[in-house]
Amino acid sequence: MADEQPTKEQELIQEVAEEATDLAAESIAELPDDVKKKLEKTKTARLTVAKGKRRRKVERTLVKGNVYIKSTYNNTIVTITDENGDVVSWASAGLAGFRGPKKSTPYAAQVITKIAVDRAKEMGLTDVHVFVKGVAAGREAAIRALNANGLVVNSIKDVTPIPHNGCRPRKPRRV
Repeated sequence: MADEQPTKEQELIQEVAEEATDLAAESIAELPDDVKKKLEKTKTARLTVAKGKRRRKVERTLVKGNVYIKSTYNNTIVTITDENGDVVSWASAGLAGFRGPKKSTPYAAQVITKIAVDRAKEMGLTDVHVFVKGVAAGREAAIRALNANGLVVNSIKDVTPIPHNGCRPRKPRRV
């Protein structure tokens, strides 16, 4: 058993993972300068904190996964998980360096989707099911960015919570 040849599926997964690492390095170069600086700063901060902990990192390869896009009026968060629901990568508009009202724009959603997809592609992710929650402008842009960054979108499901005349609504805001 120990000296068996790798199967075609295992070879394909390995090949996809190698290509994904090459693409991830190239795609970070395509991001705007201020976003690149912010990502580098957070990465170095993470490495300095991680030196004391010394957790063993498990090498994972996956092909299928789920993408959860939460798009509110104040922020957009993209979370990529494997089929079991374990988080593989995530990104938010604040992580990418957007502040204030810029966090909920379609451009911010596009940039953070690219960041999250690049991290997930390093593990070989190719096919995803998308679950969208919220009503803000970033939801459409995030889905389009998933497709533009090379992931195959198998399904899109809207999981925005809808009240069935439950709670009493707030009084209307006077502007």
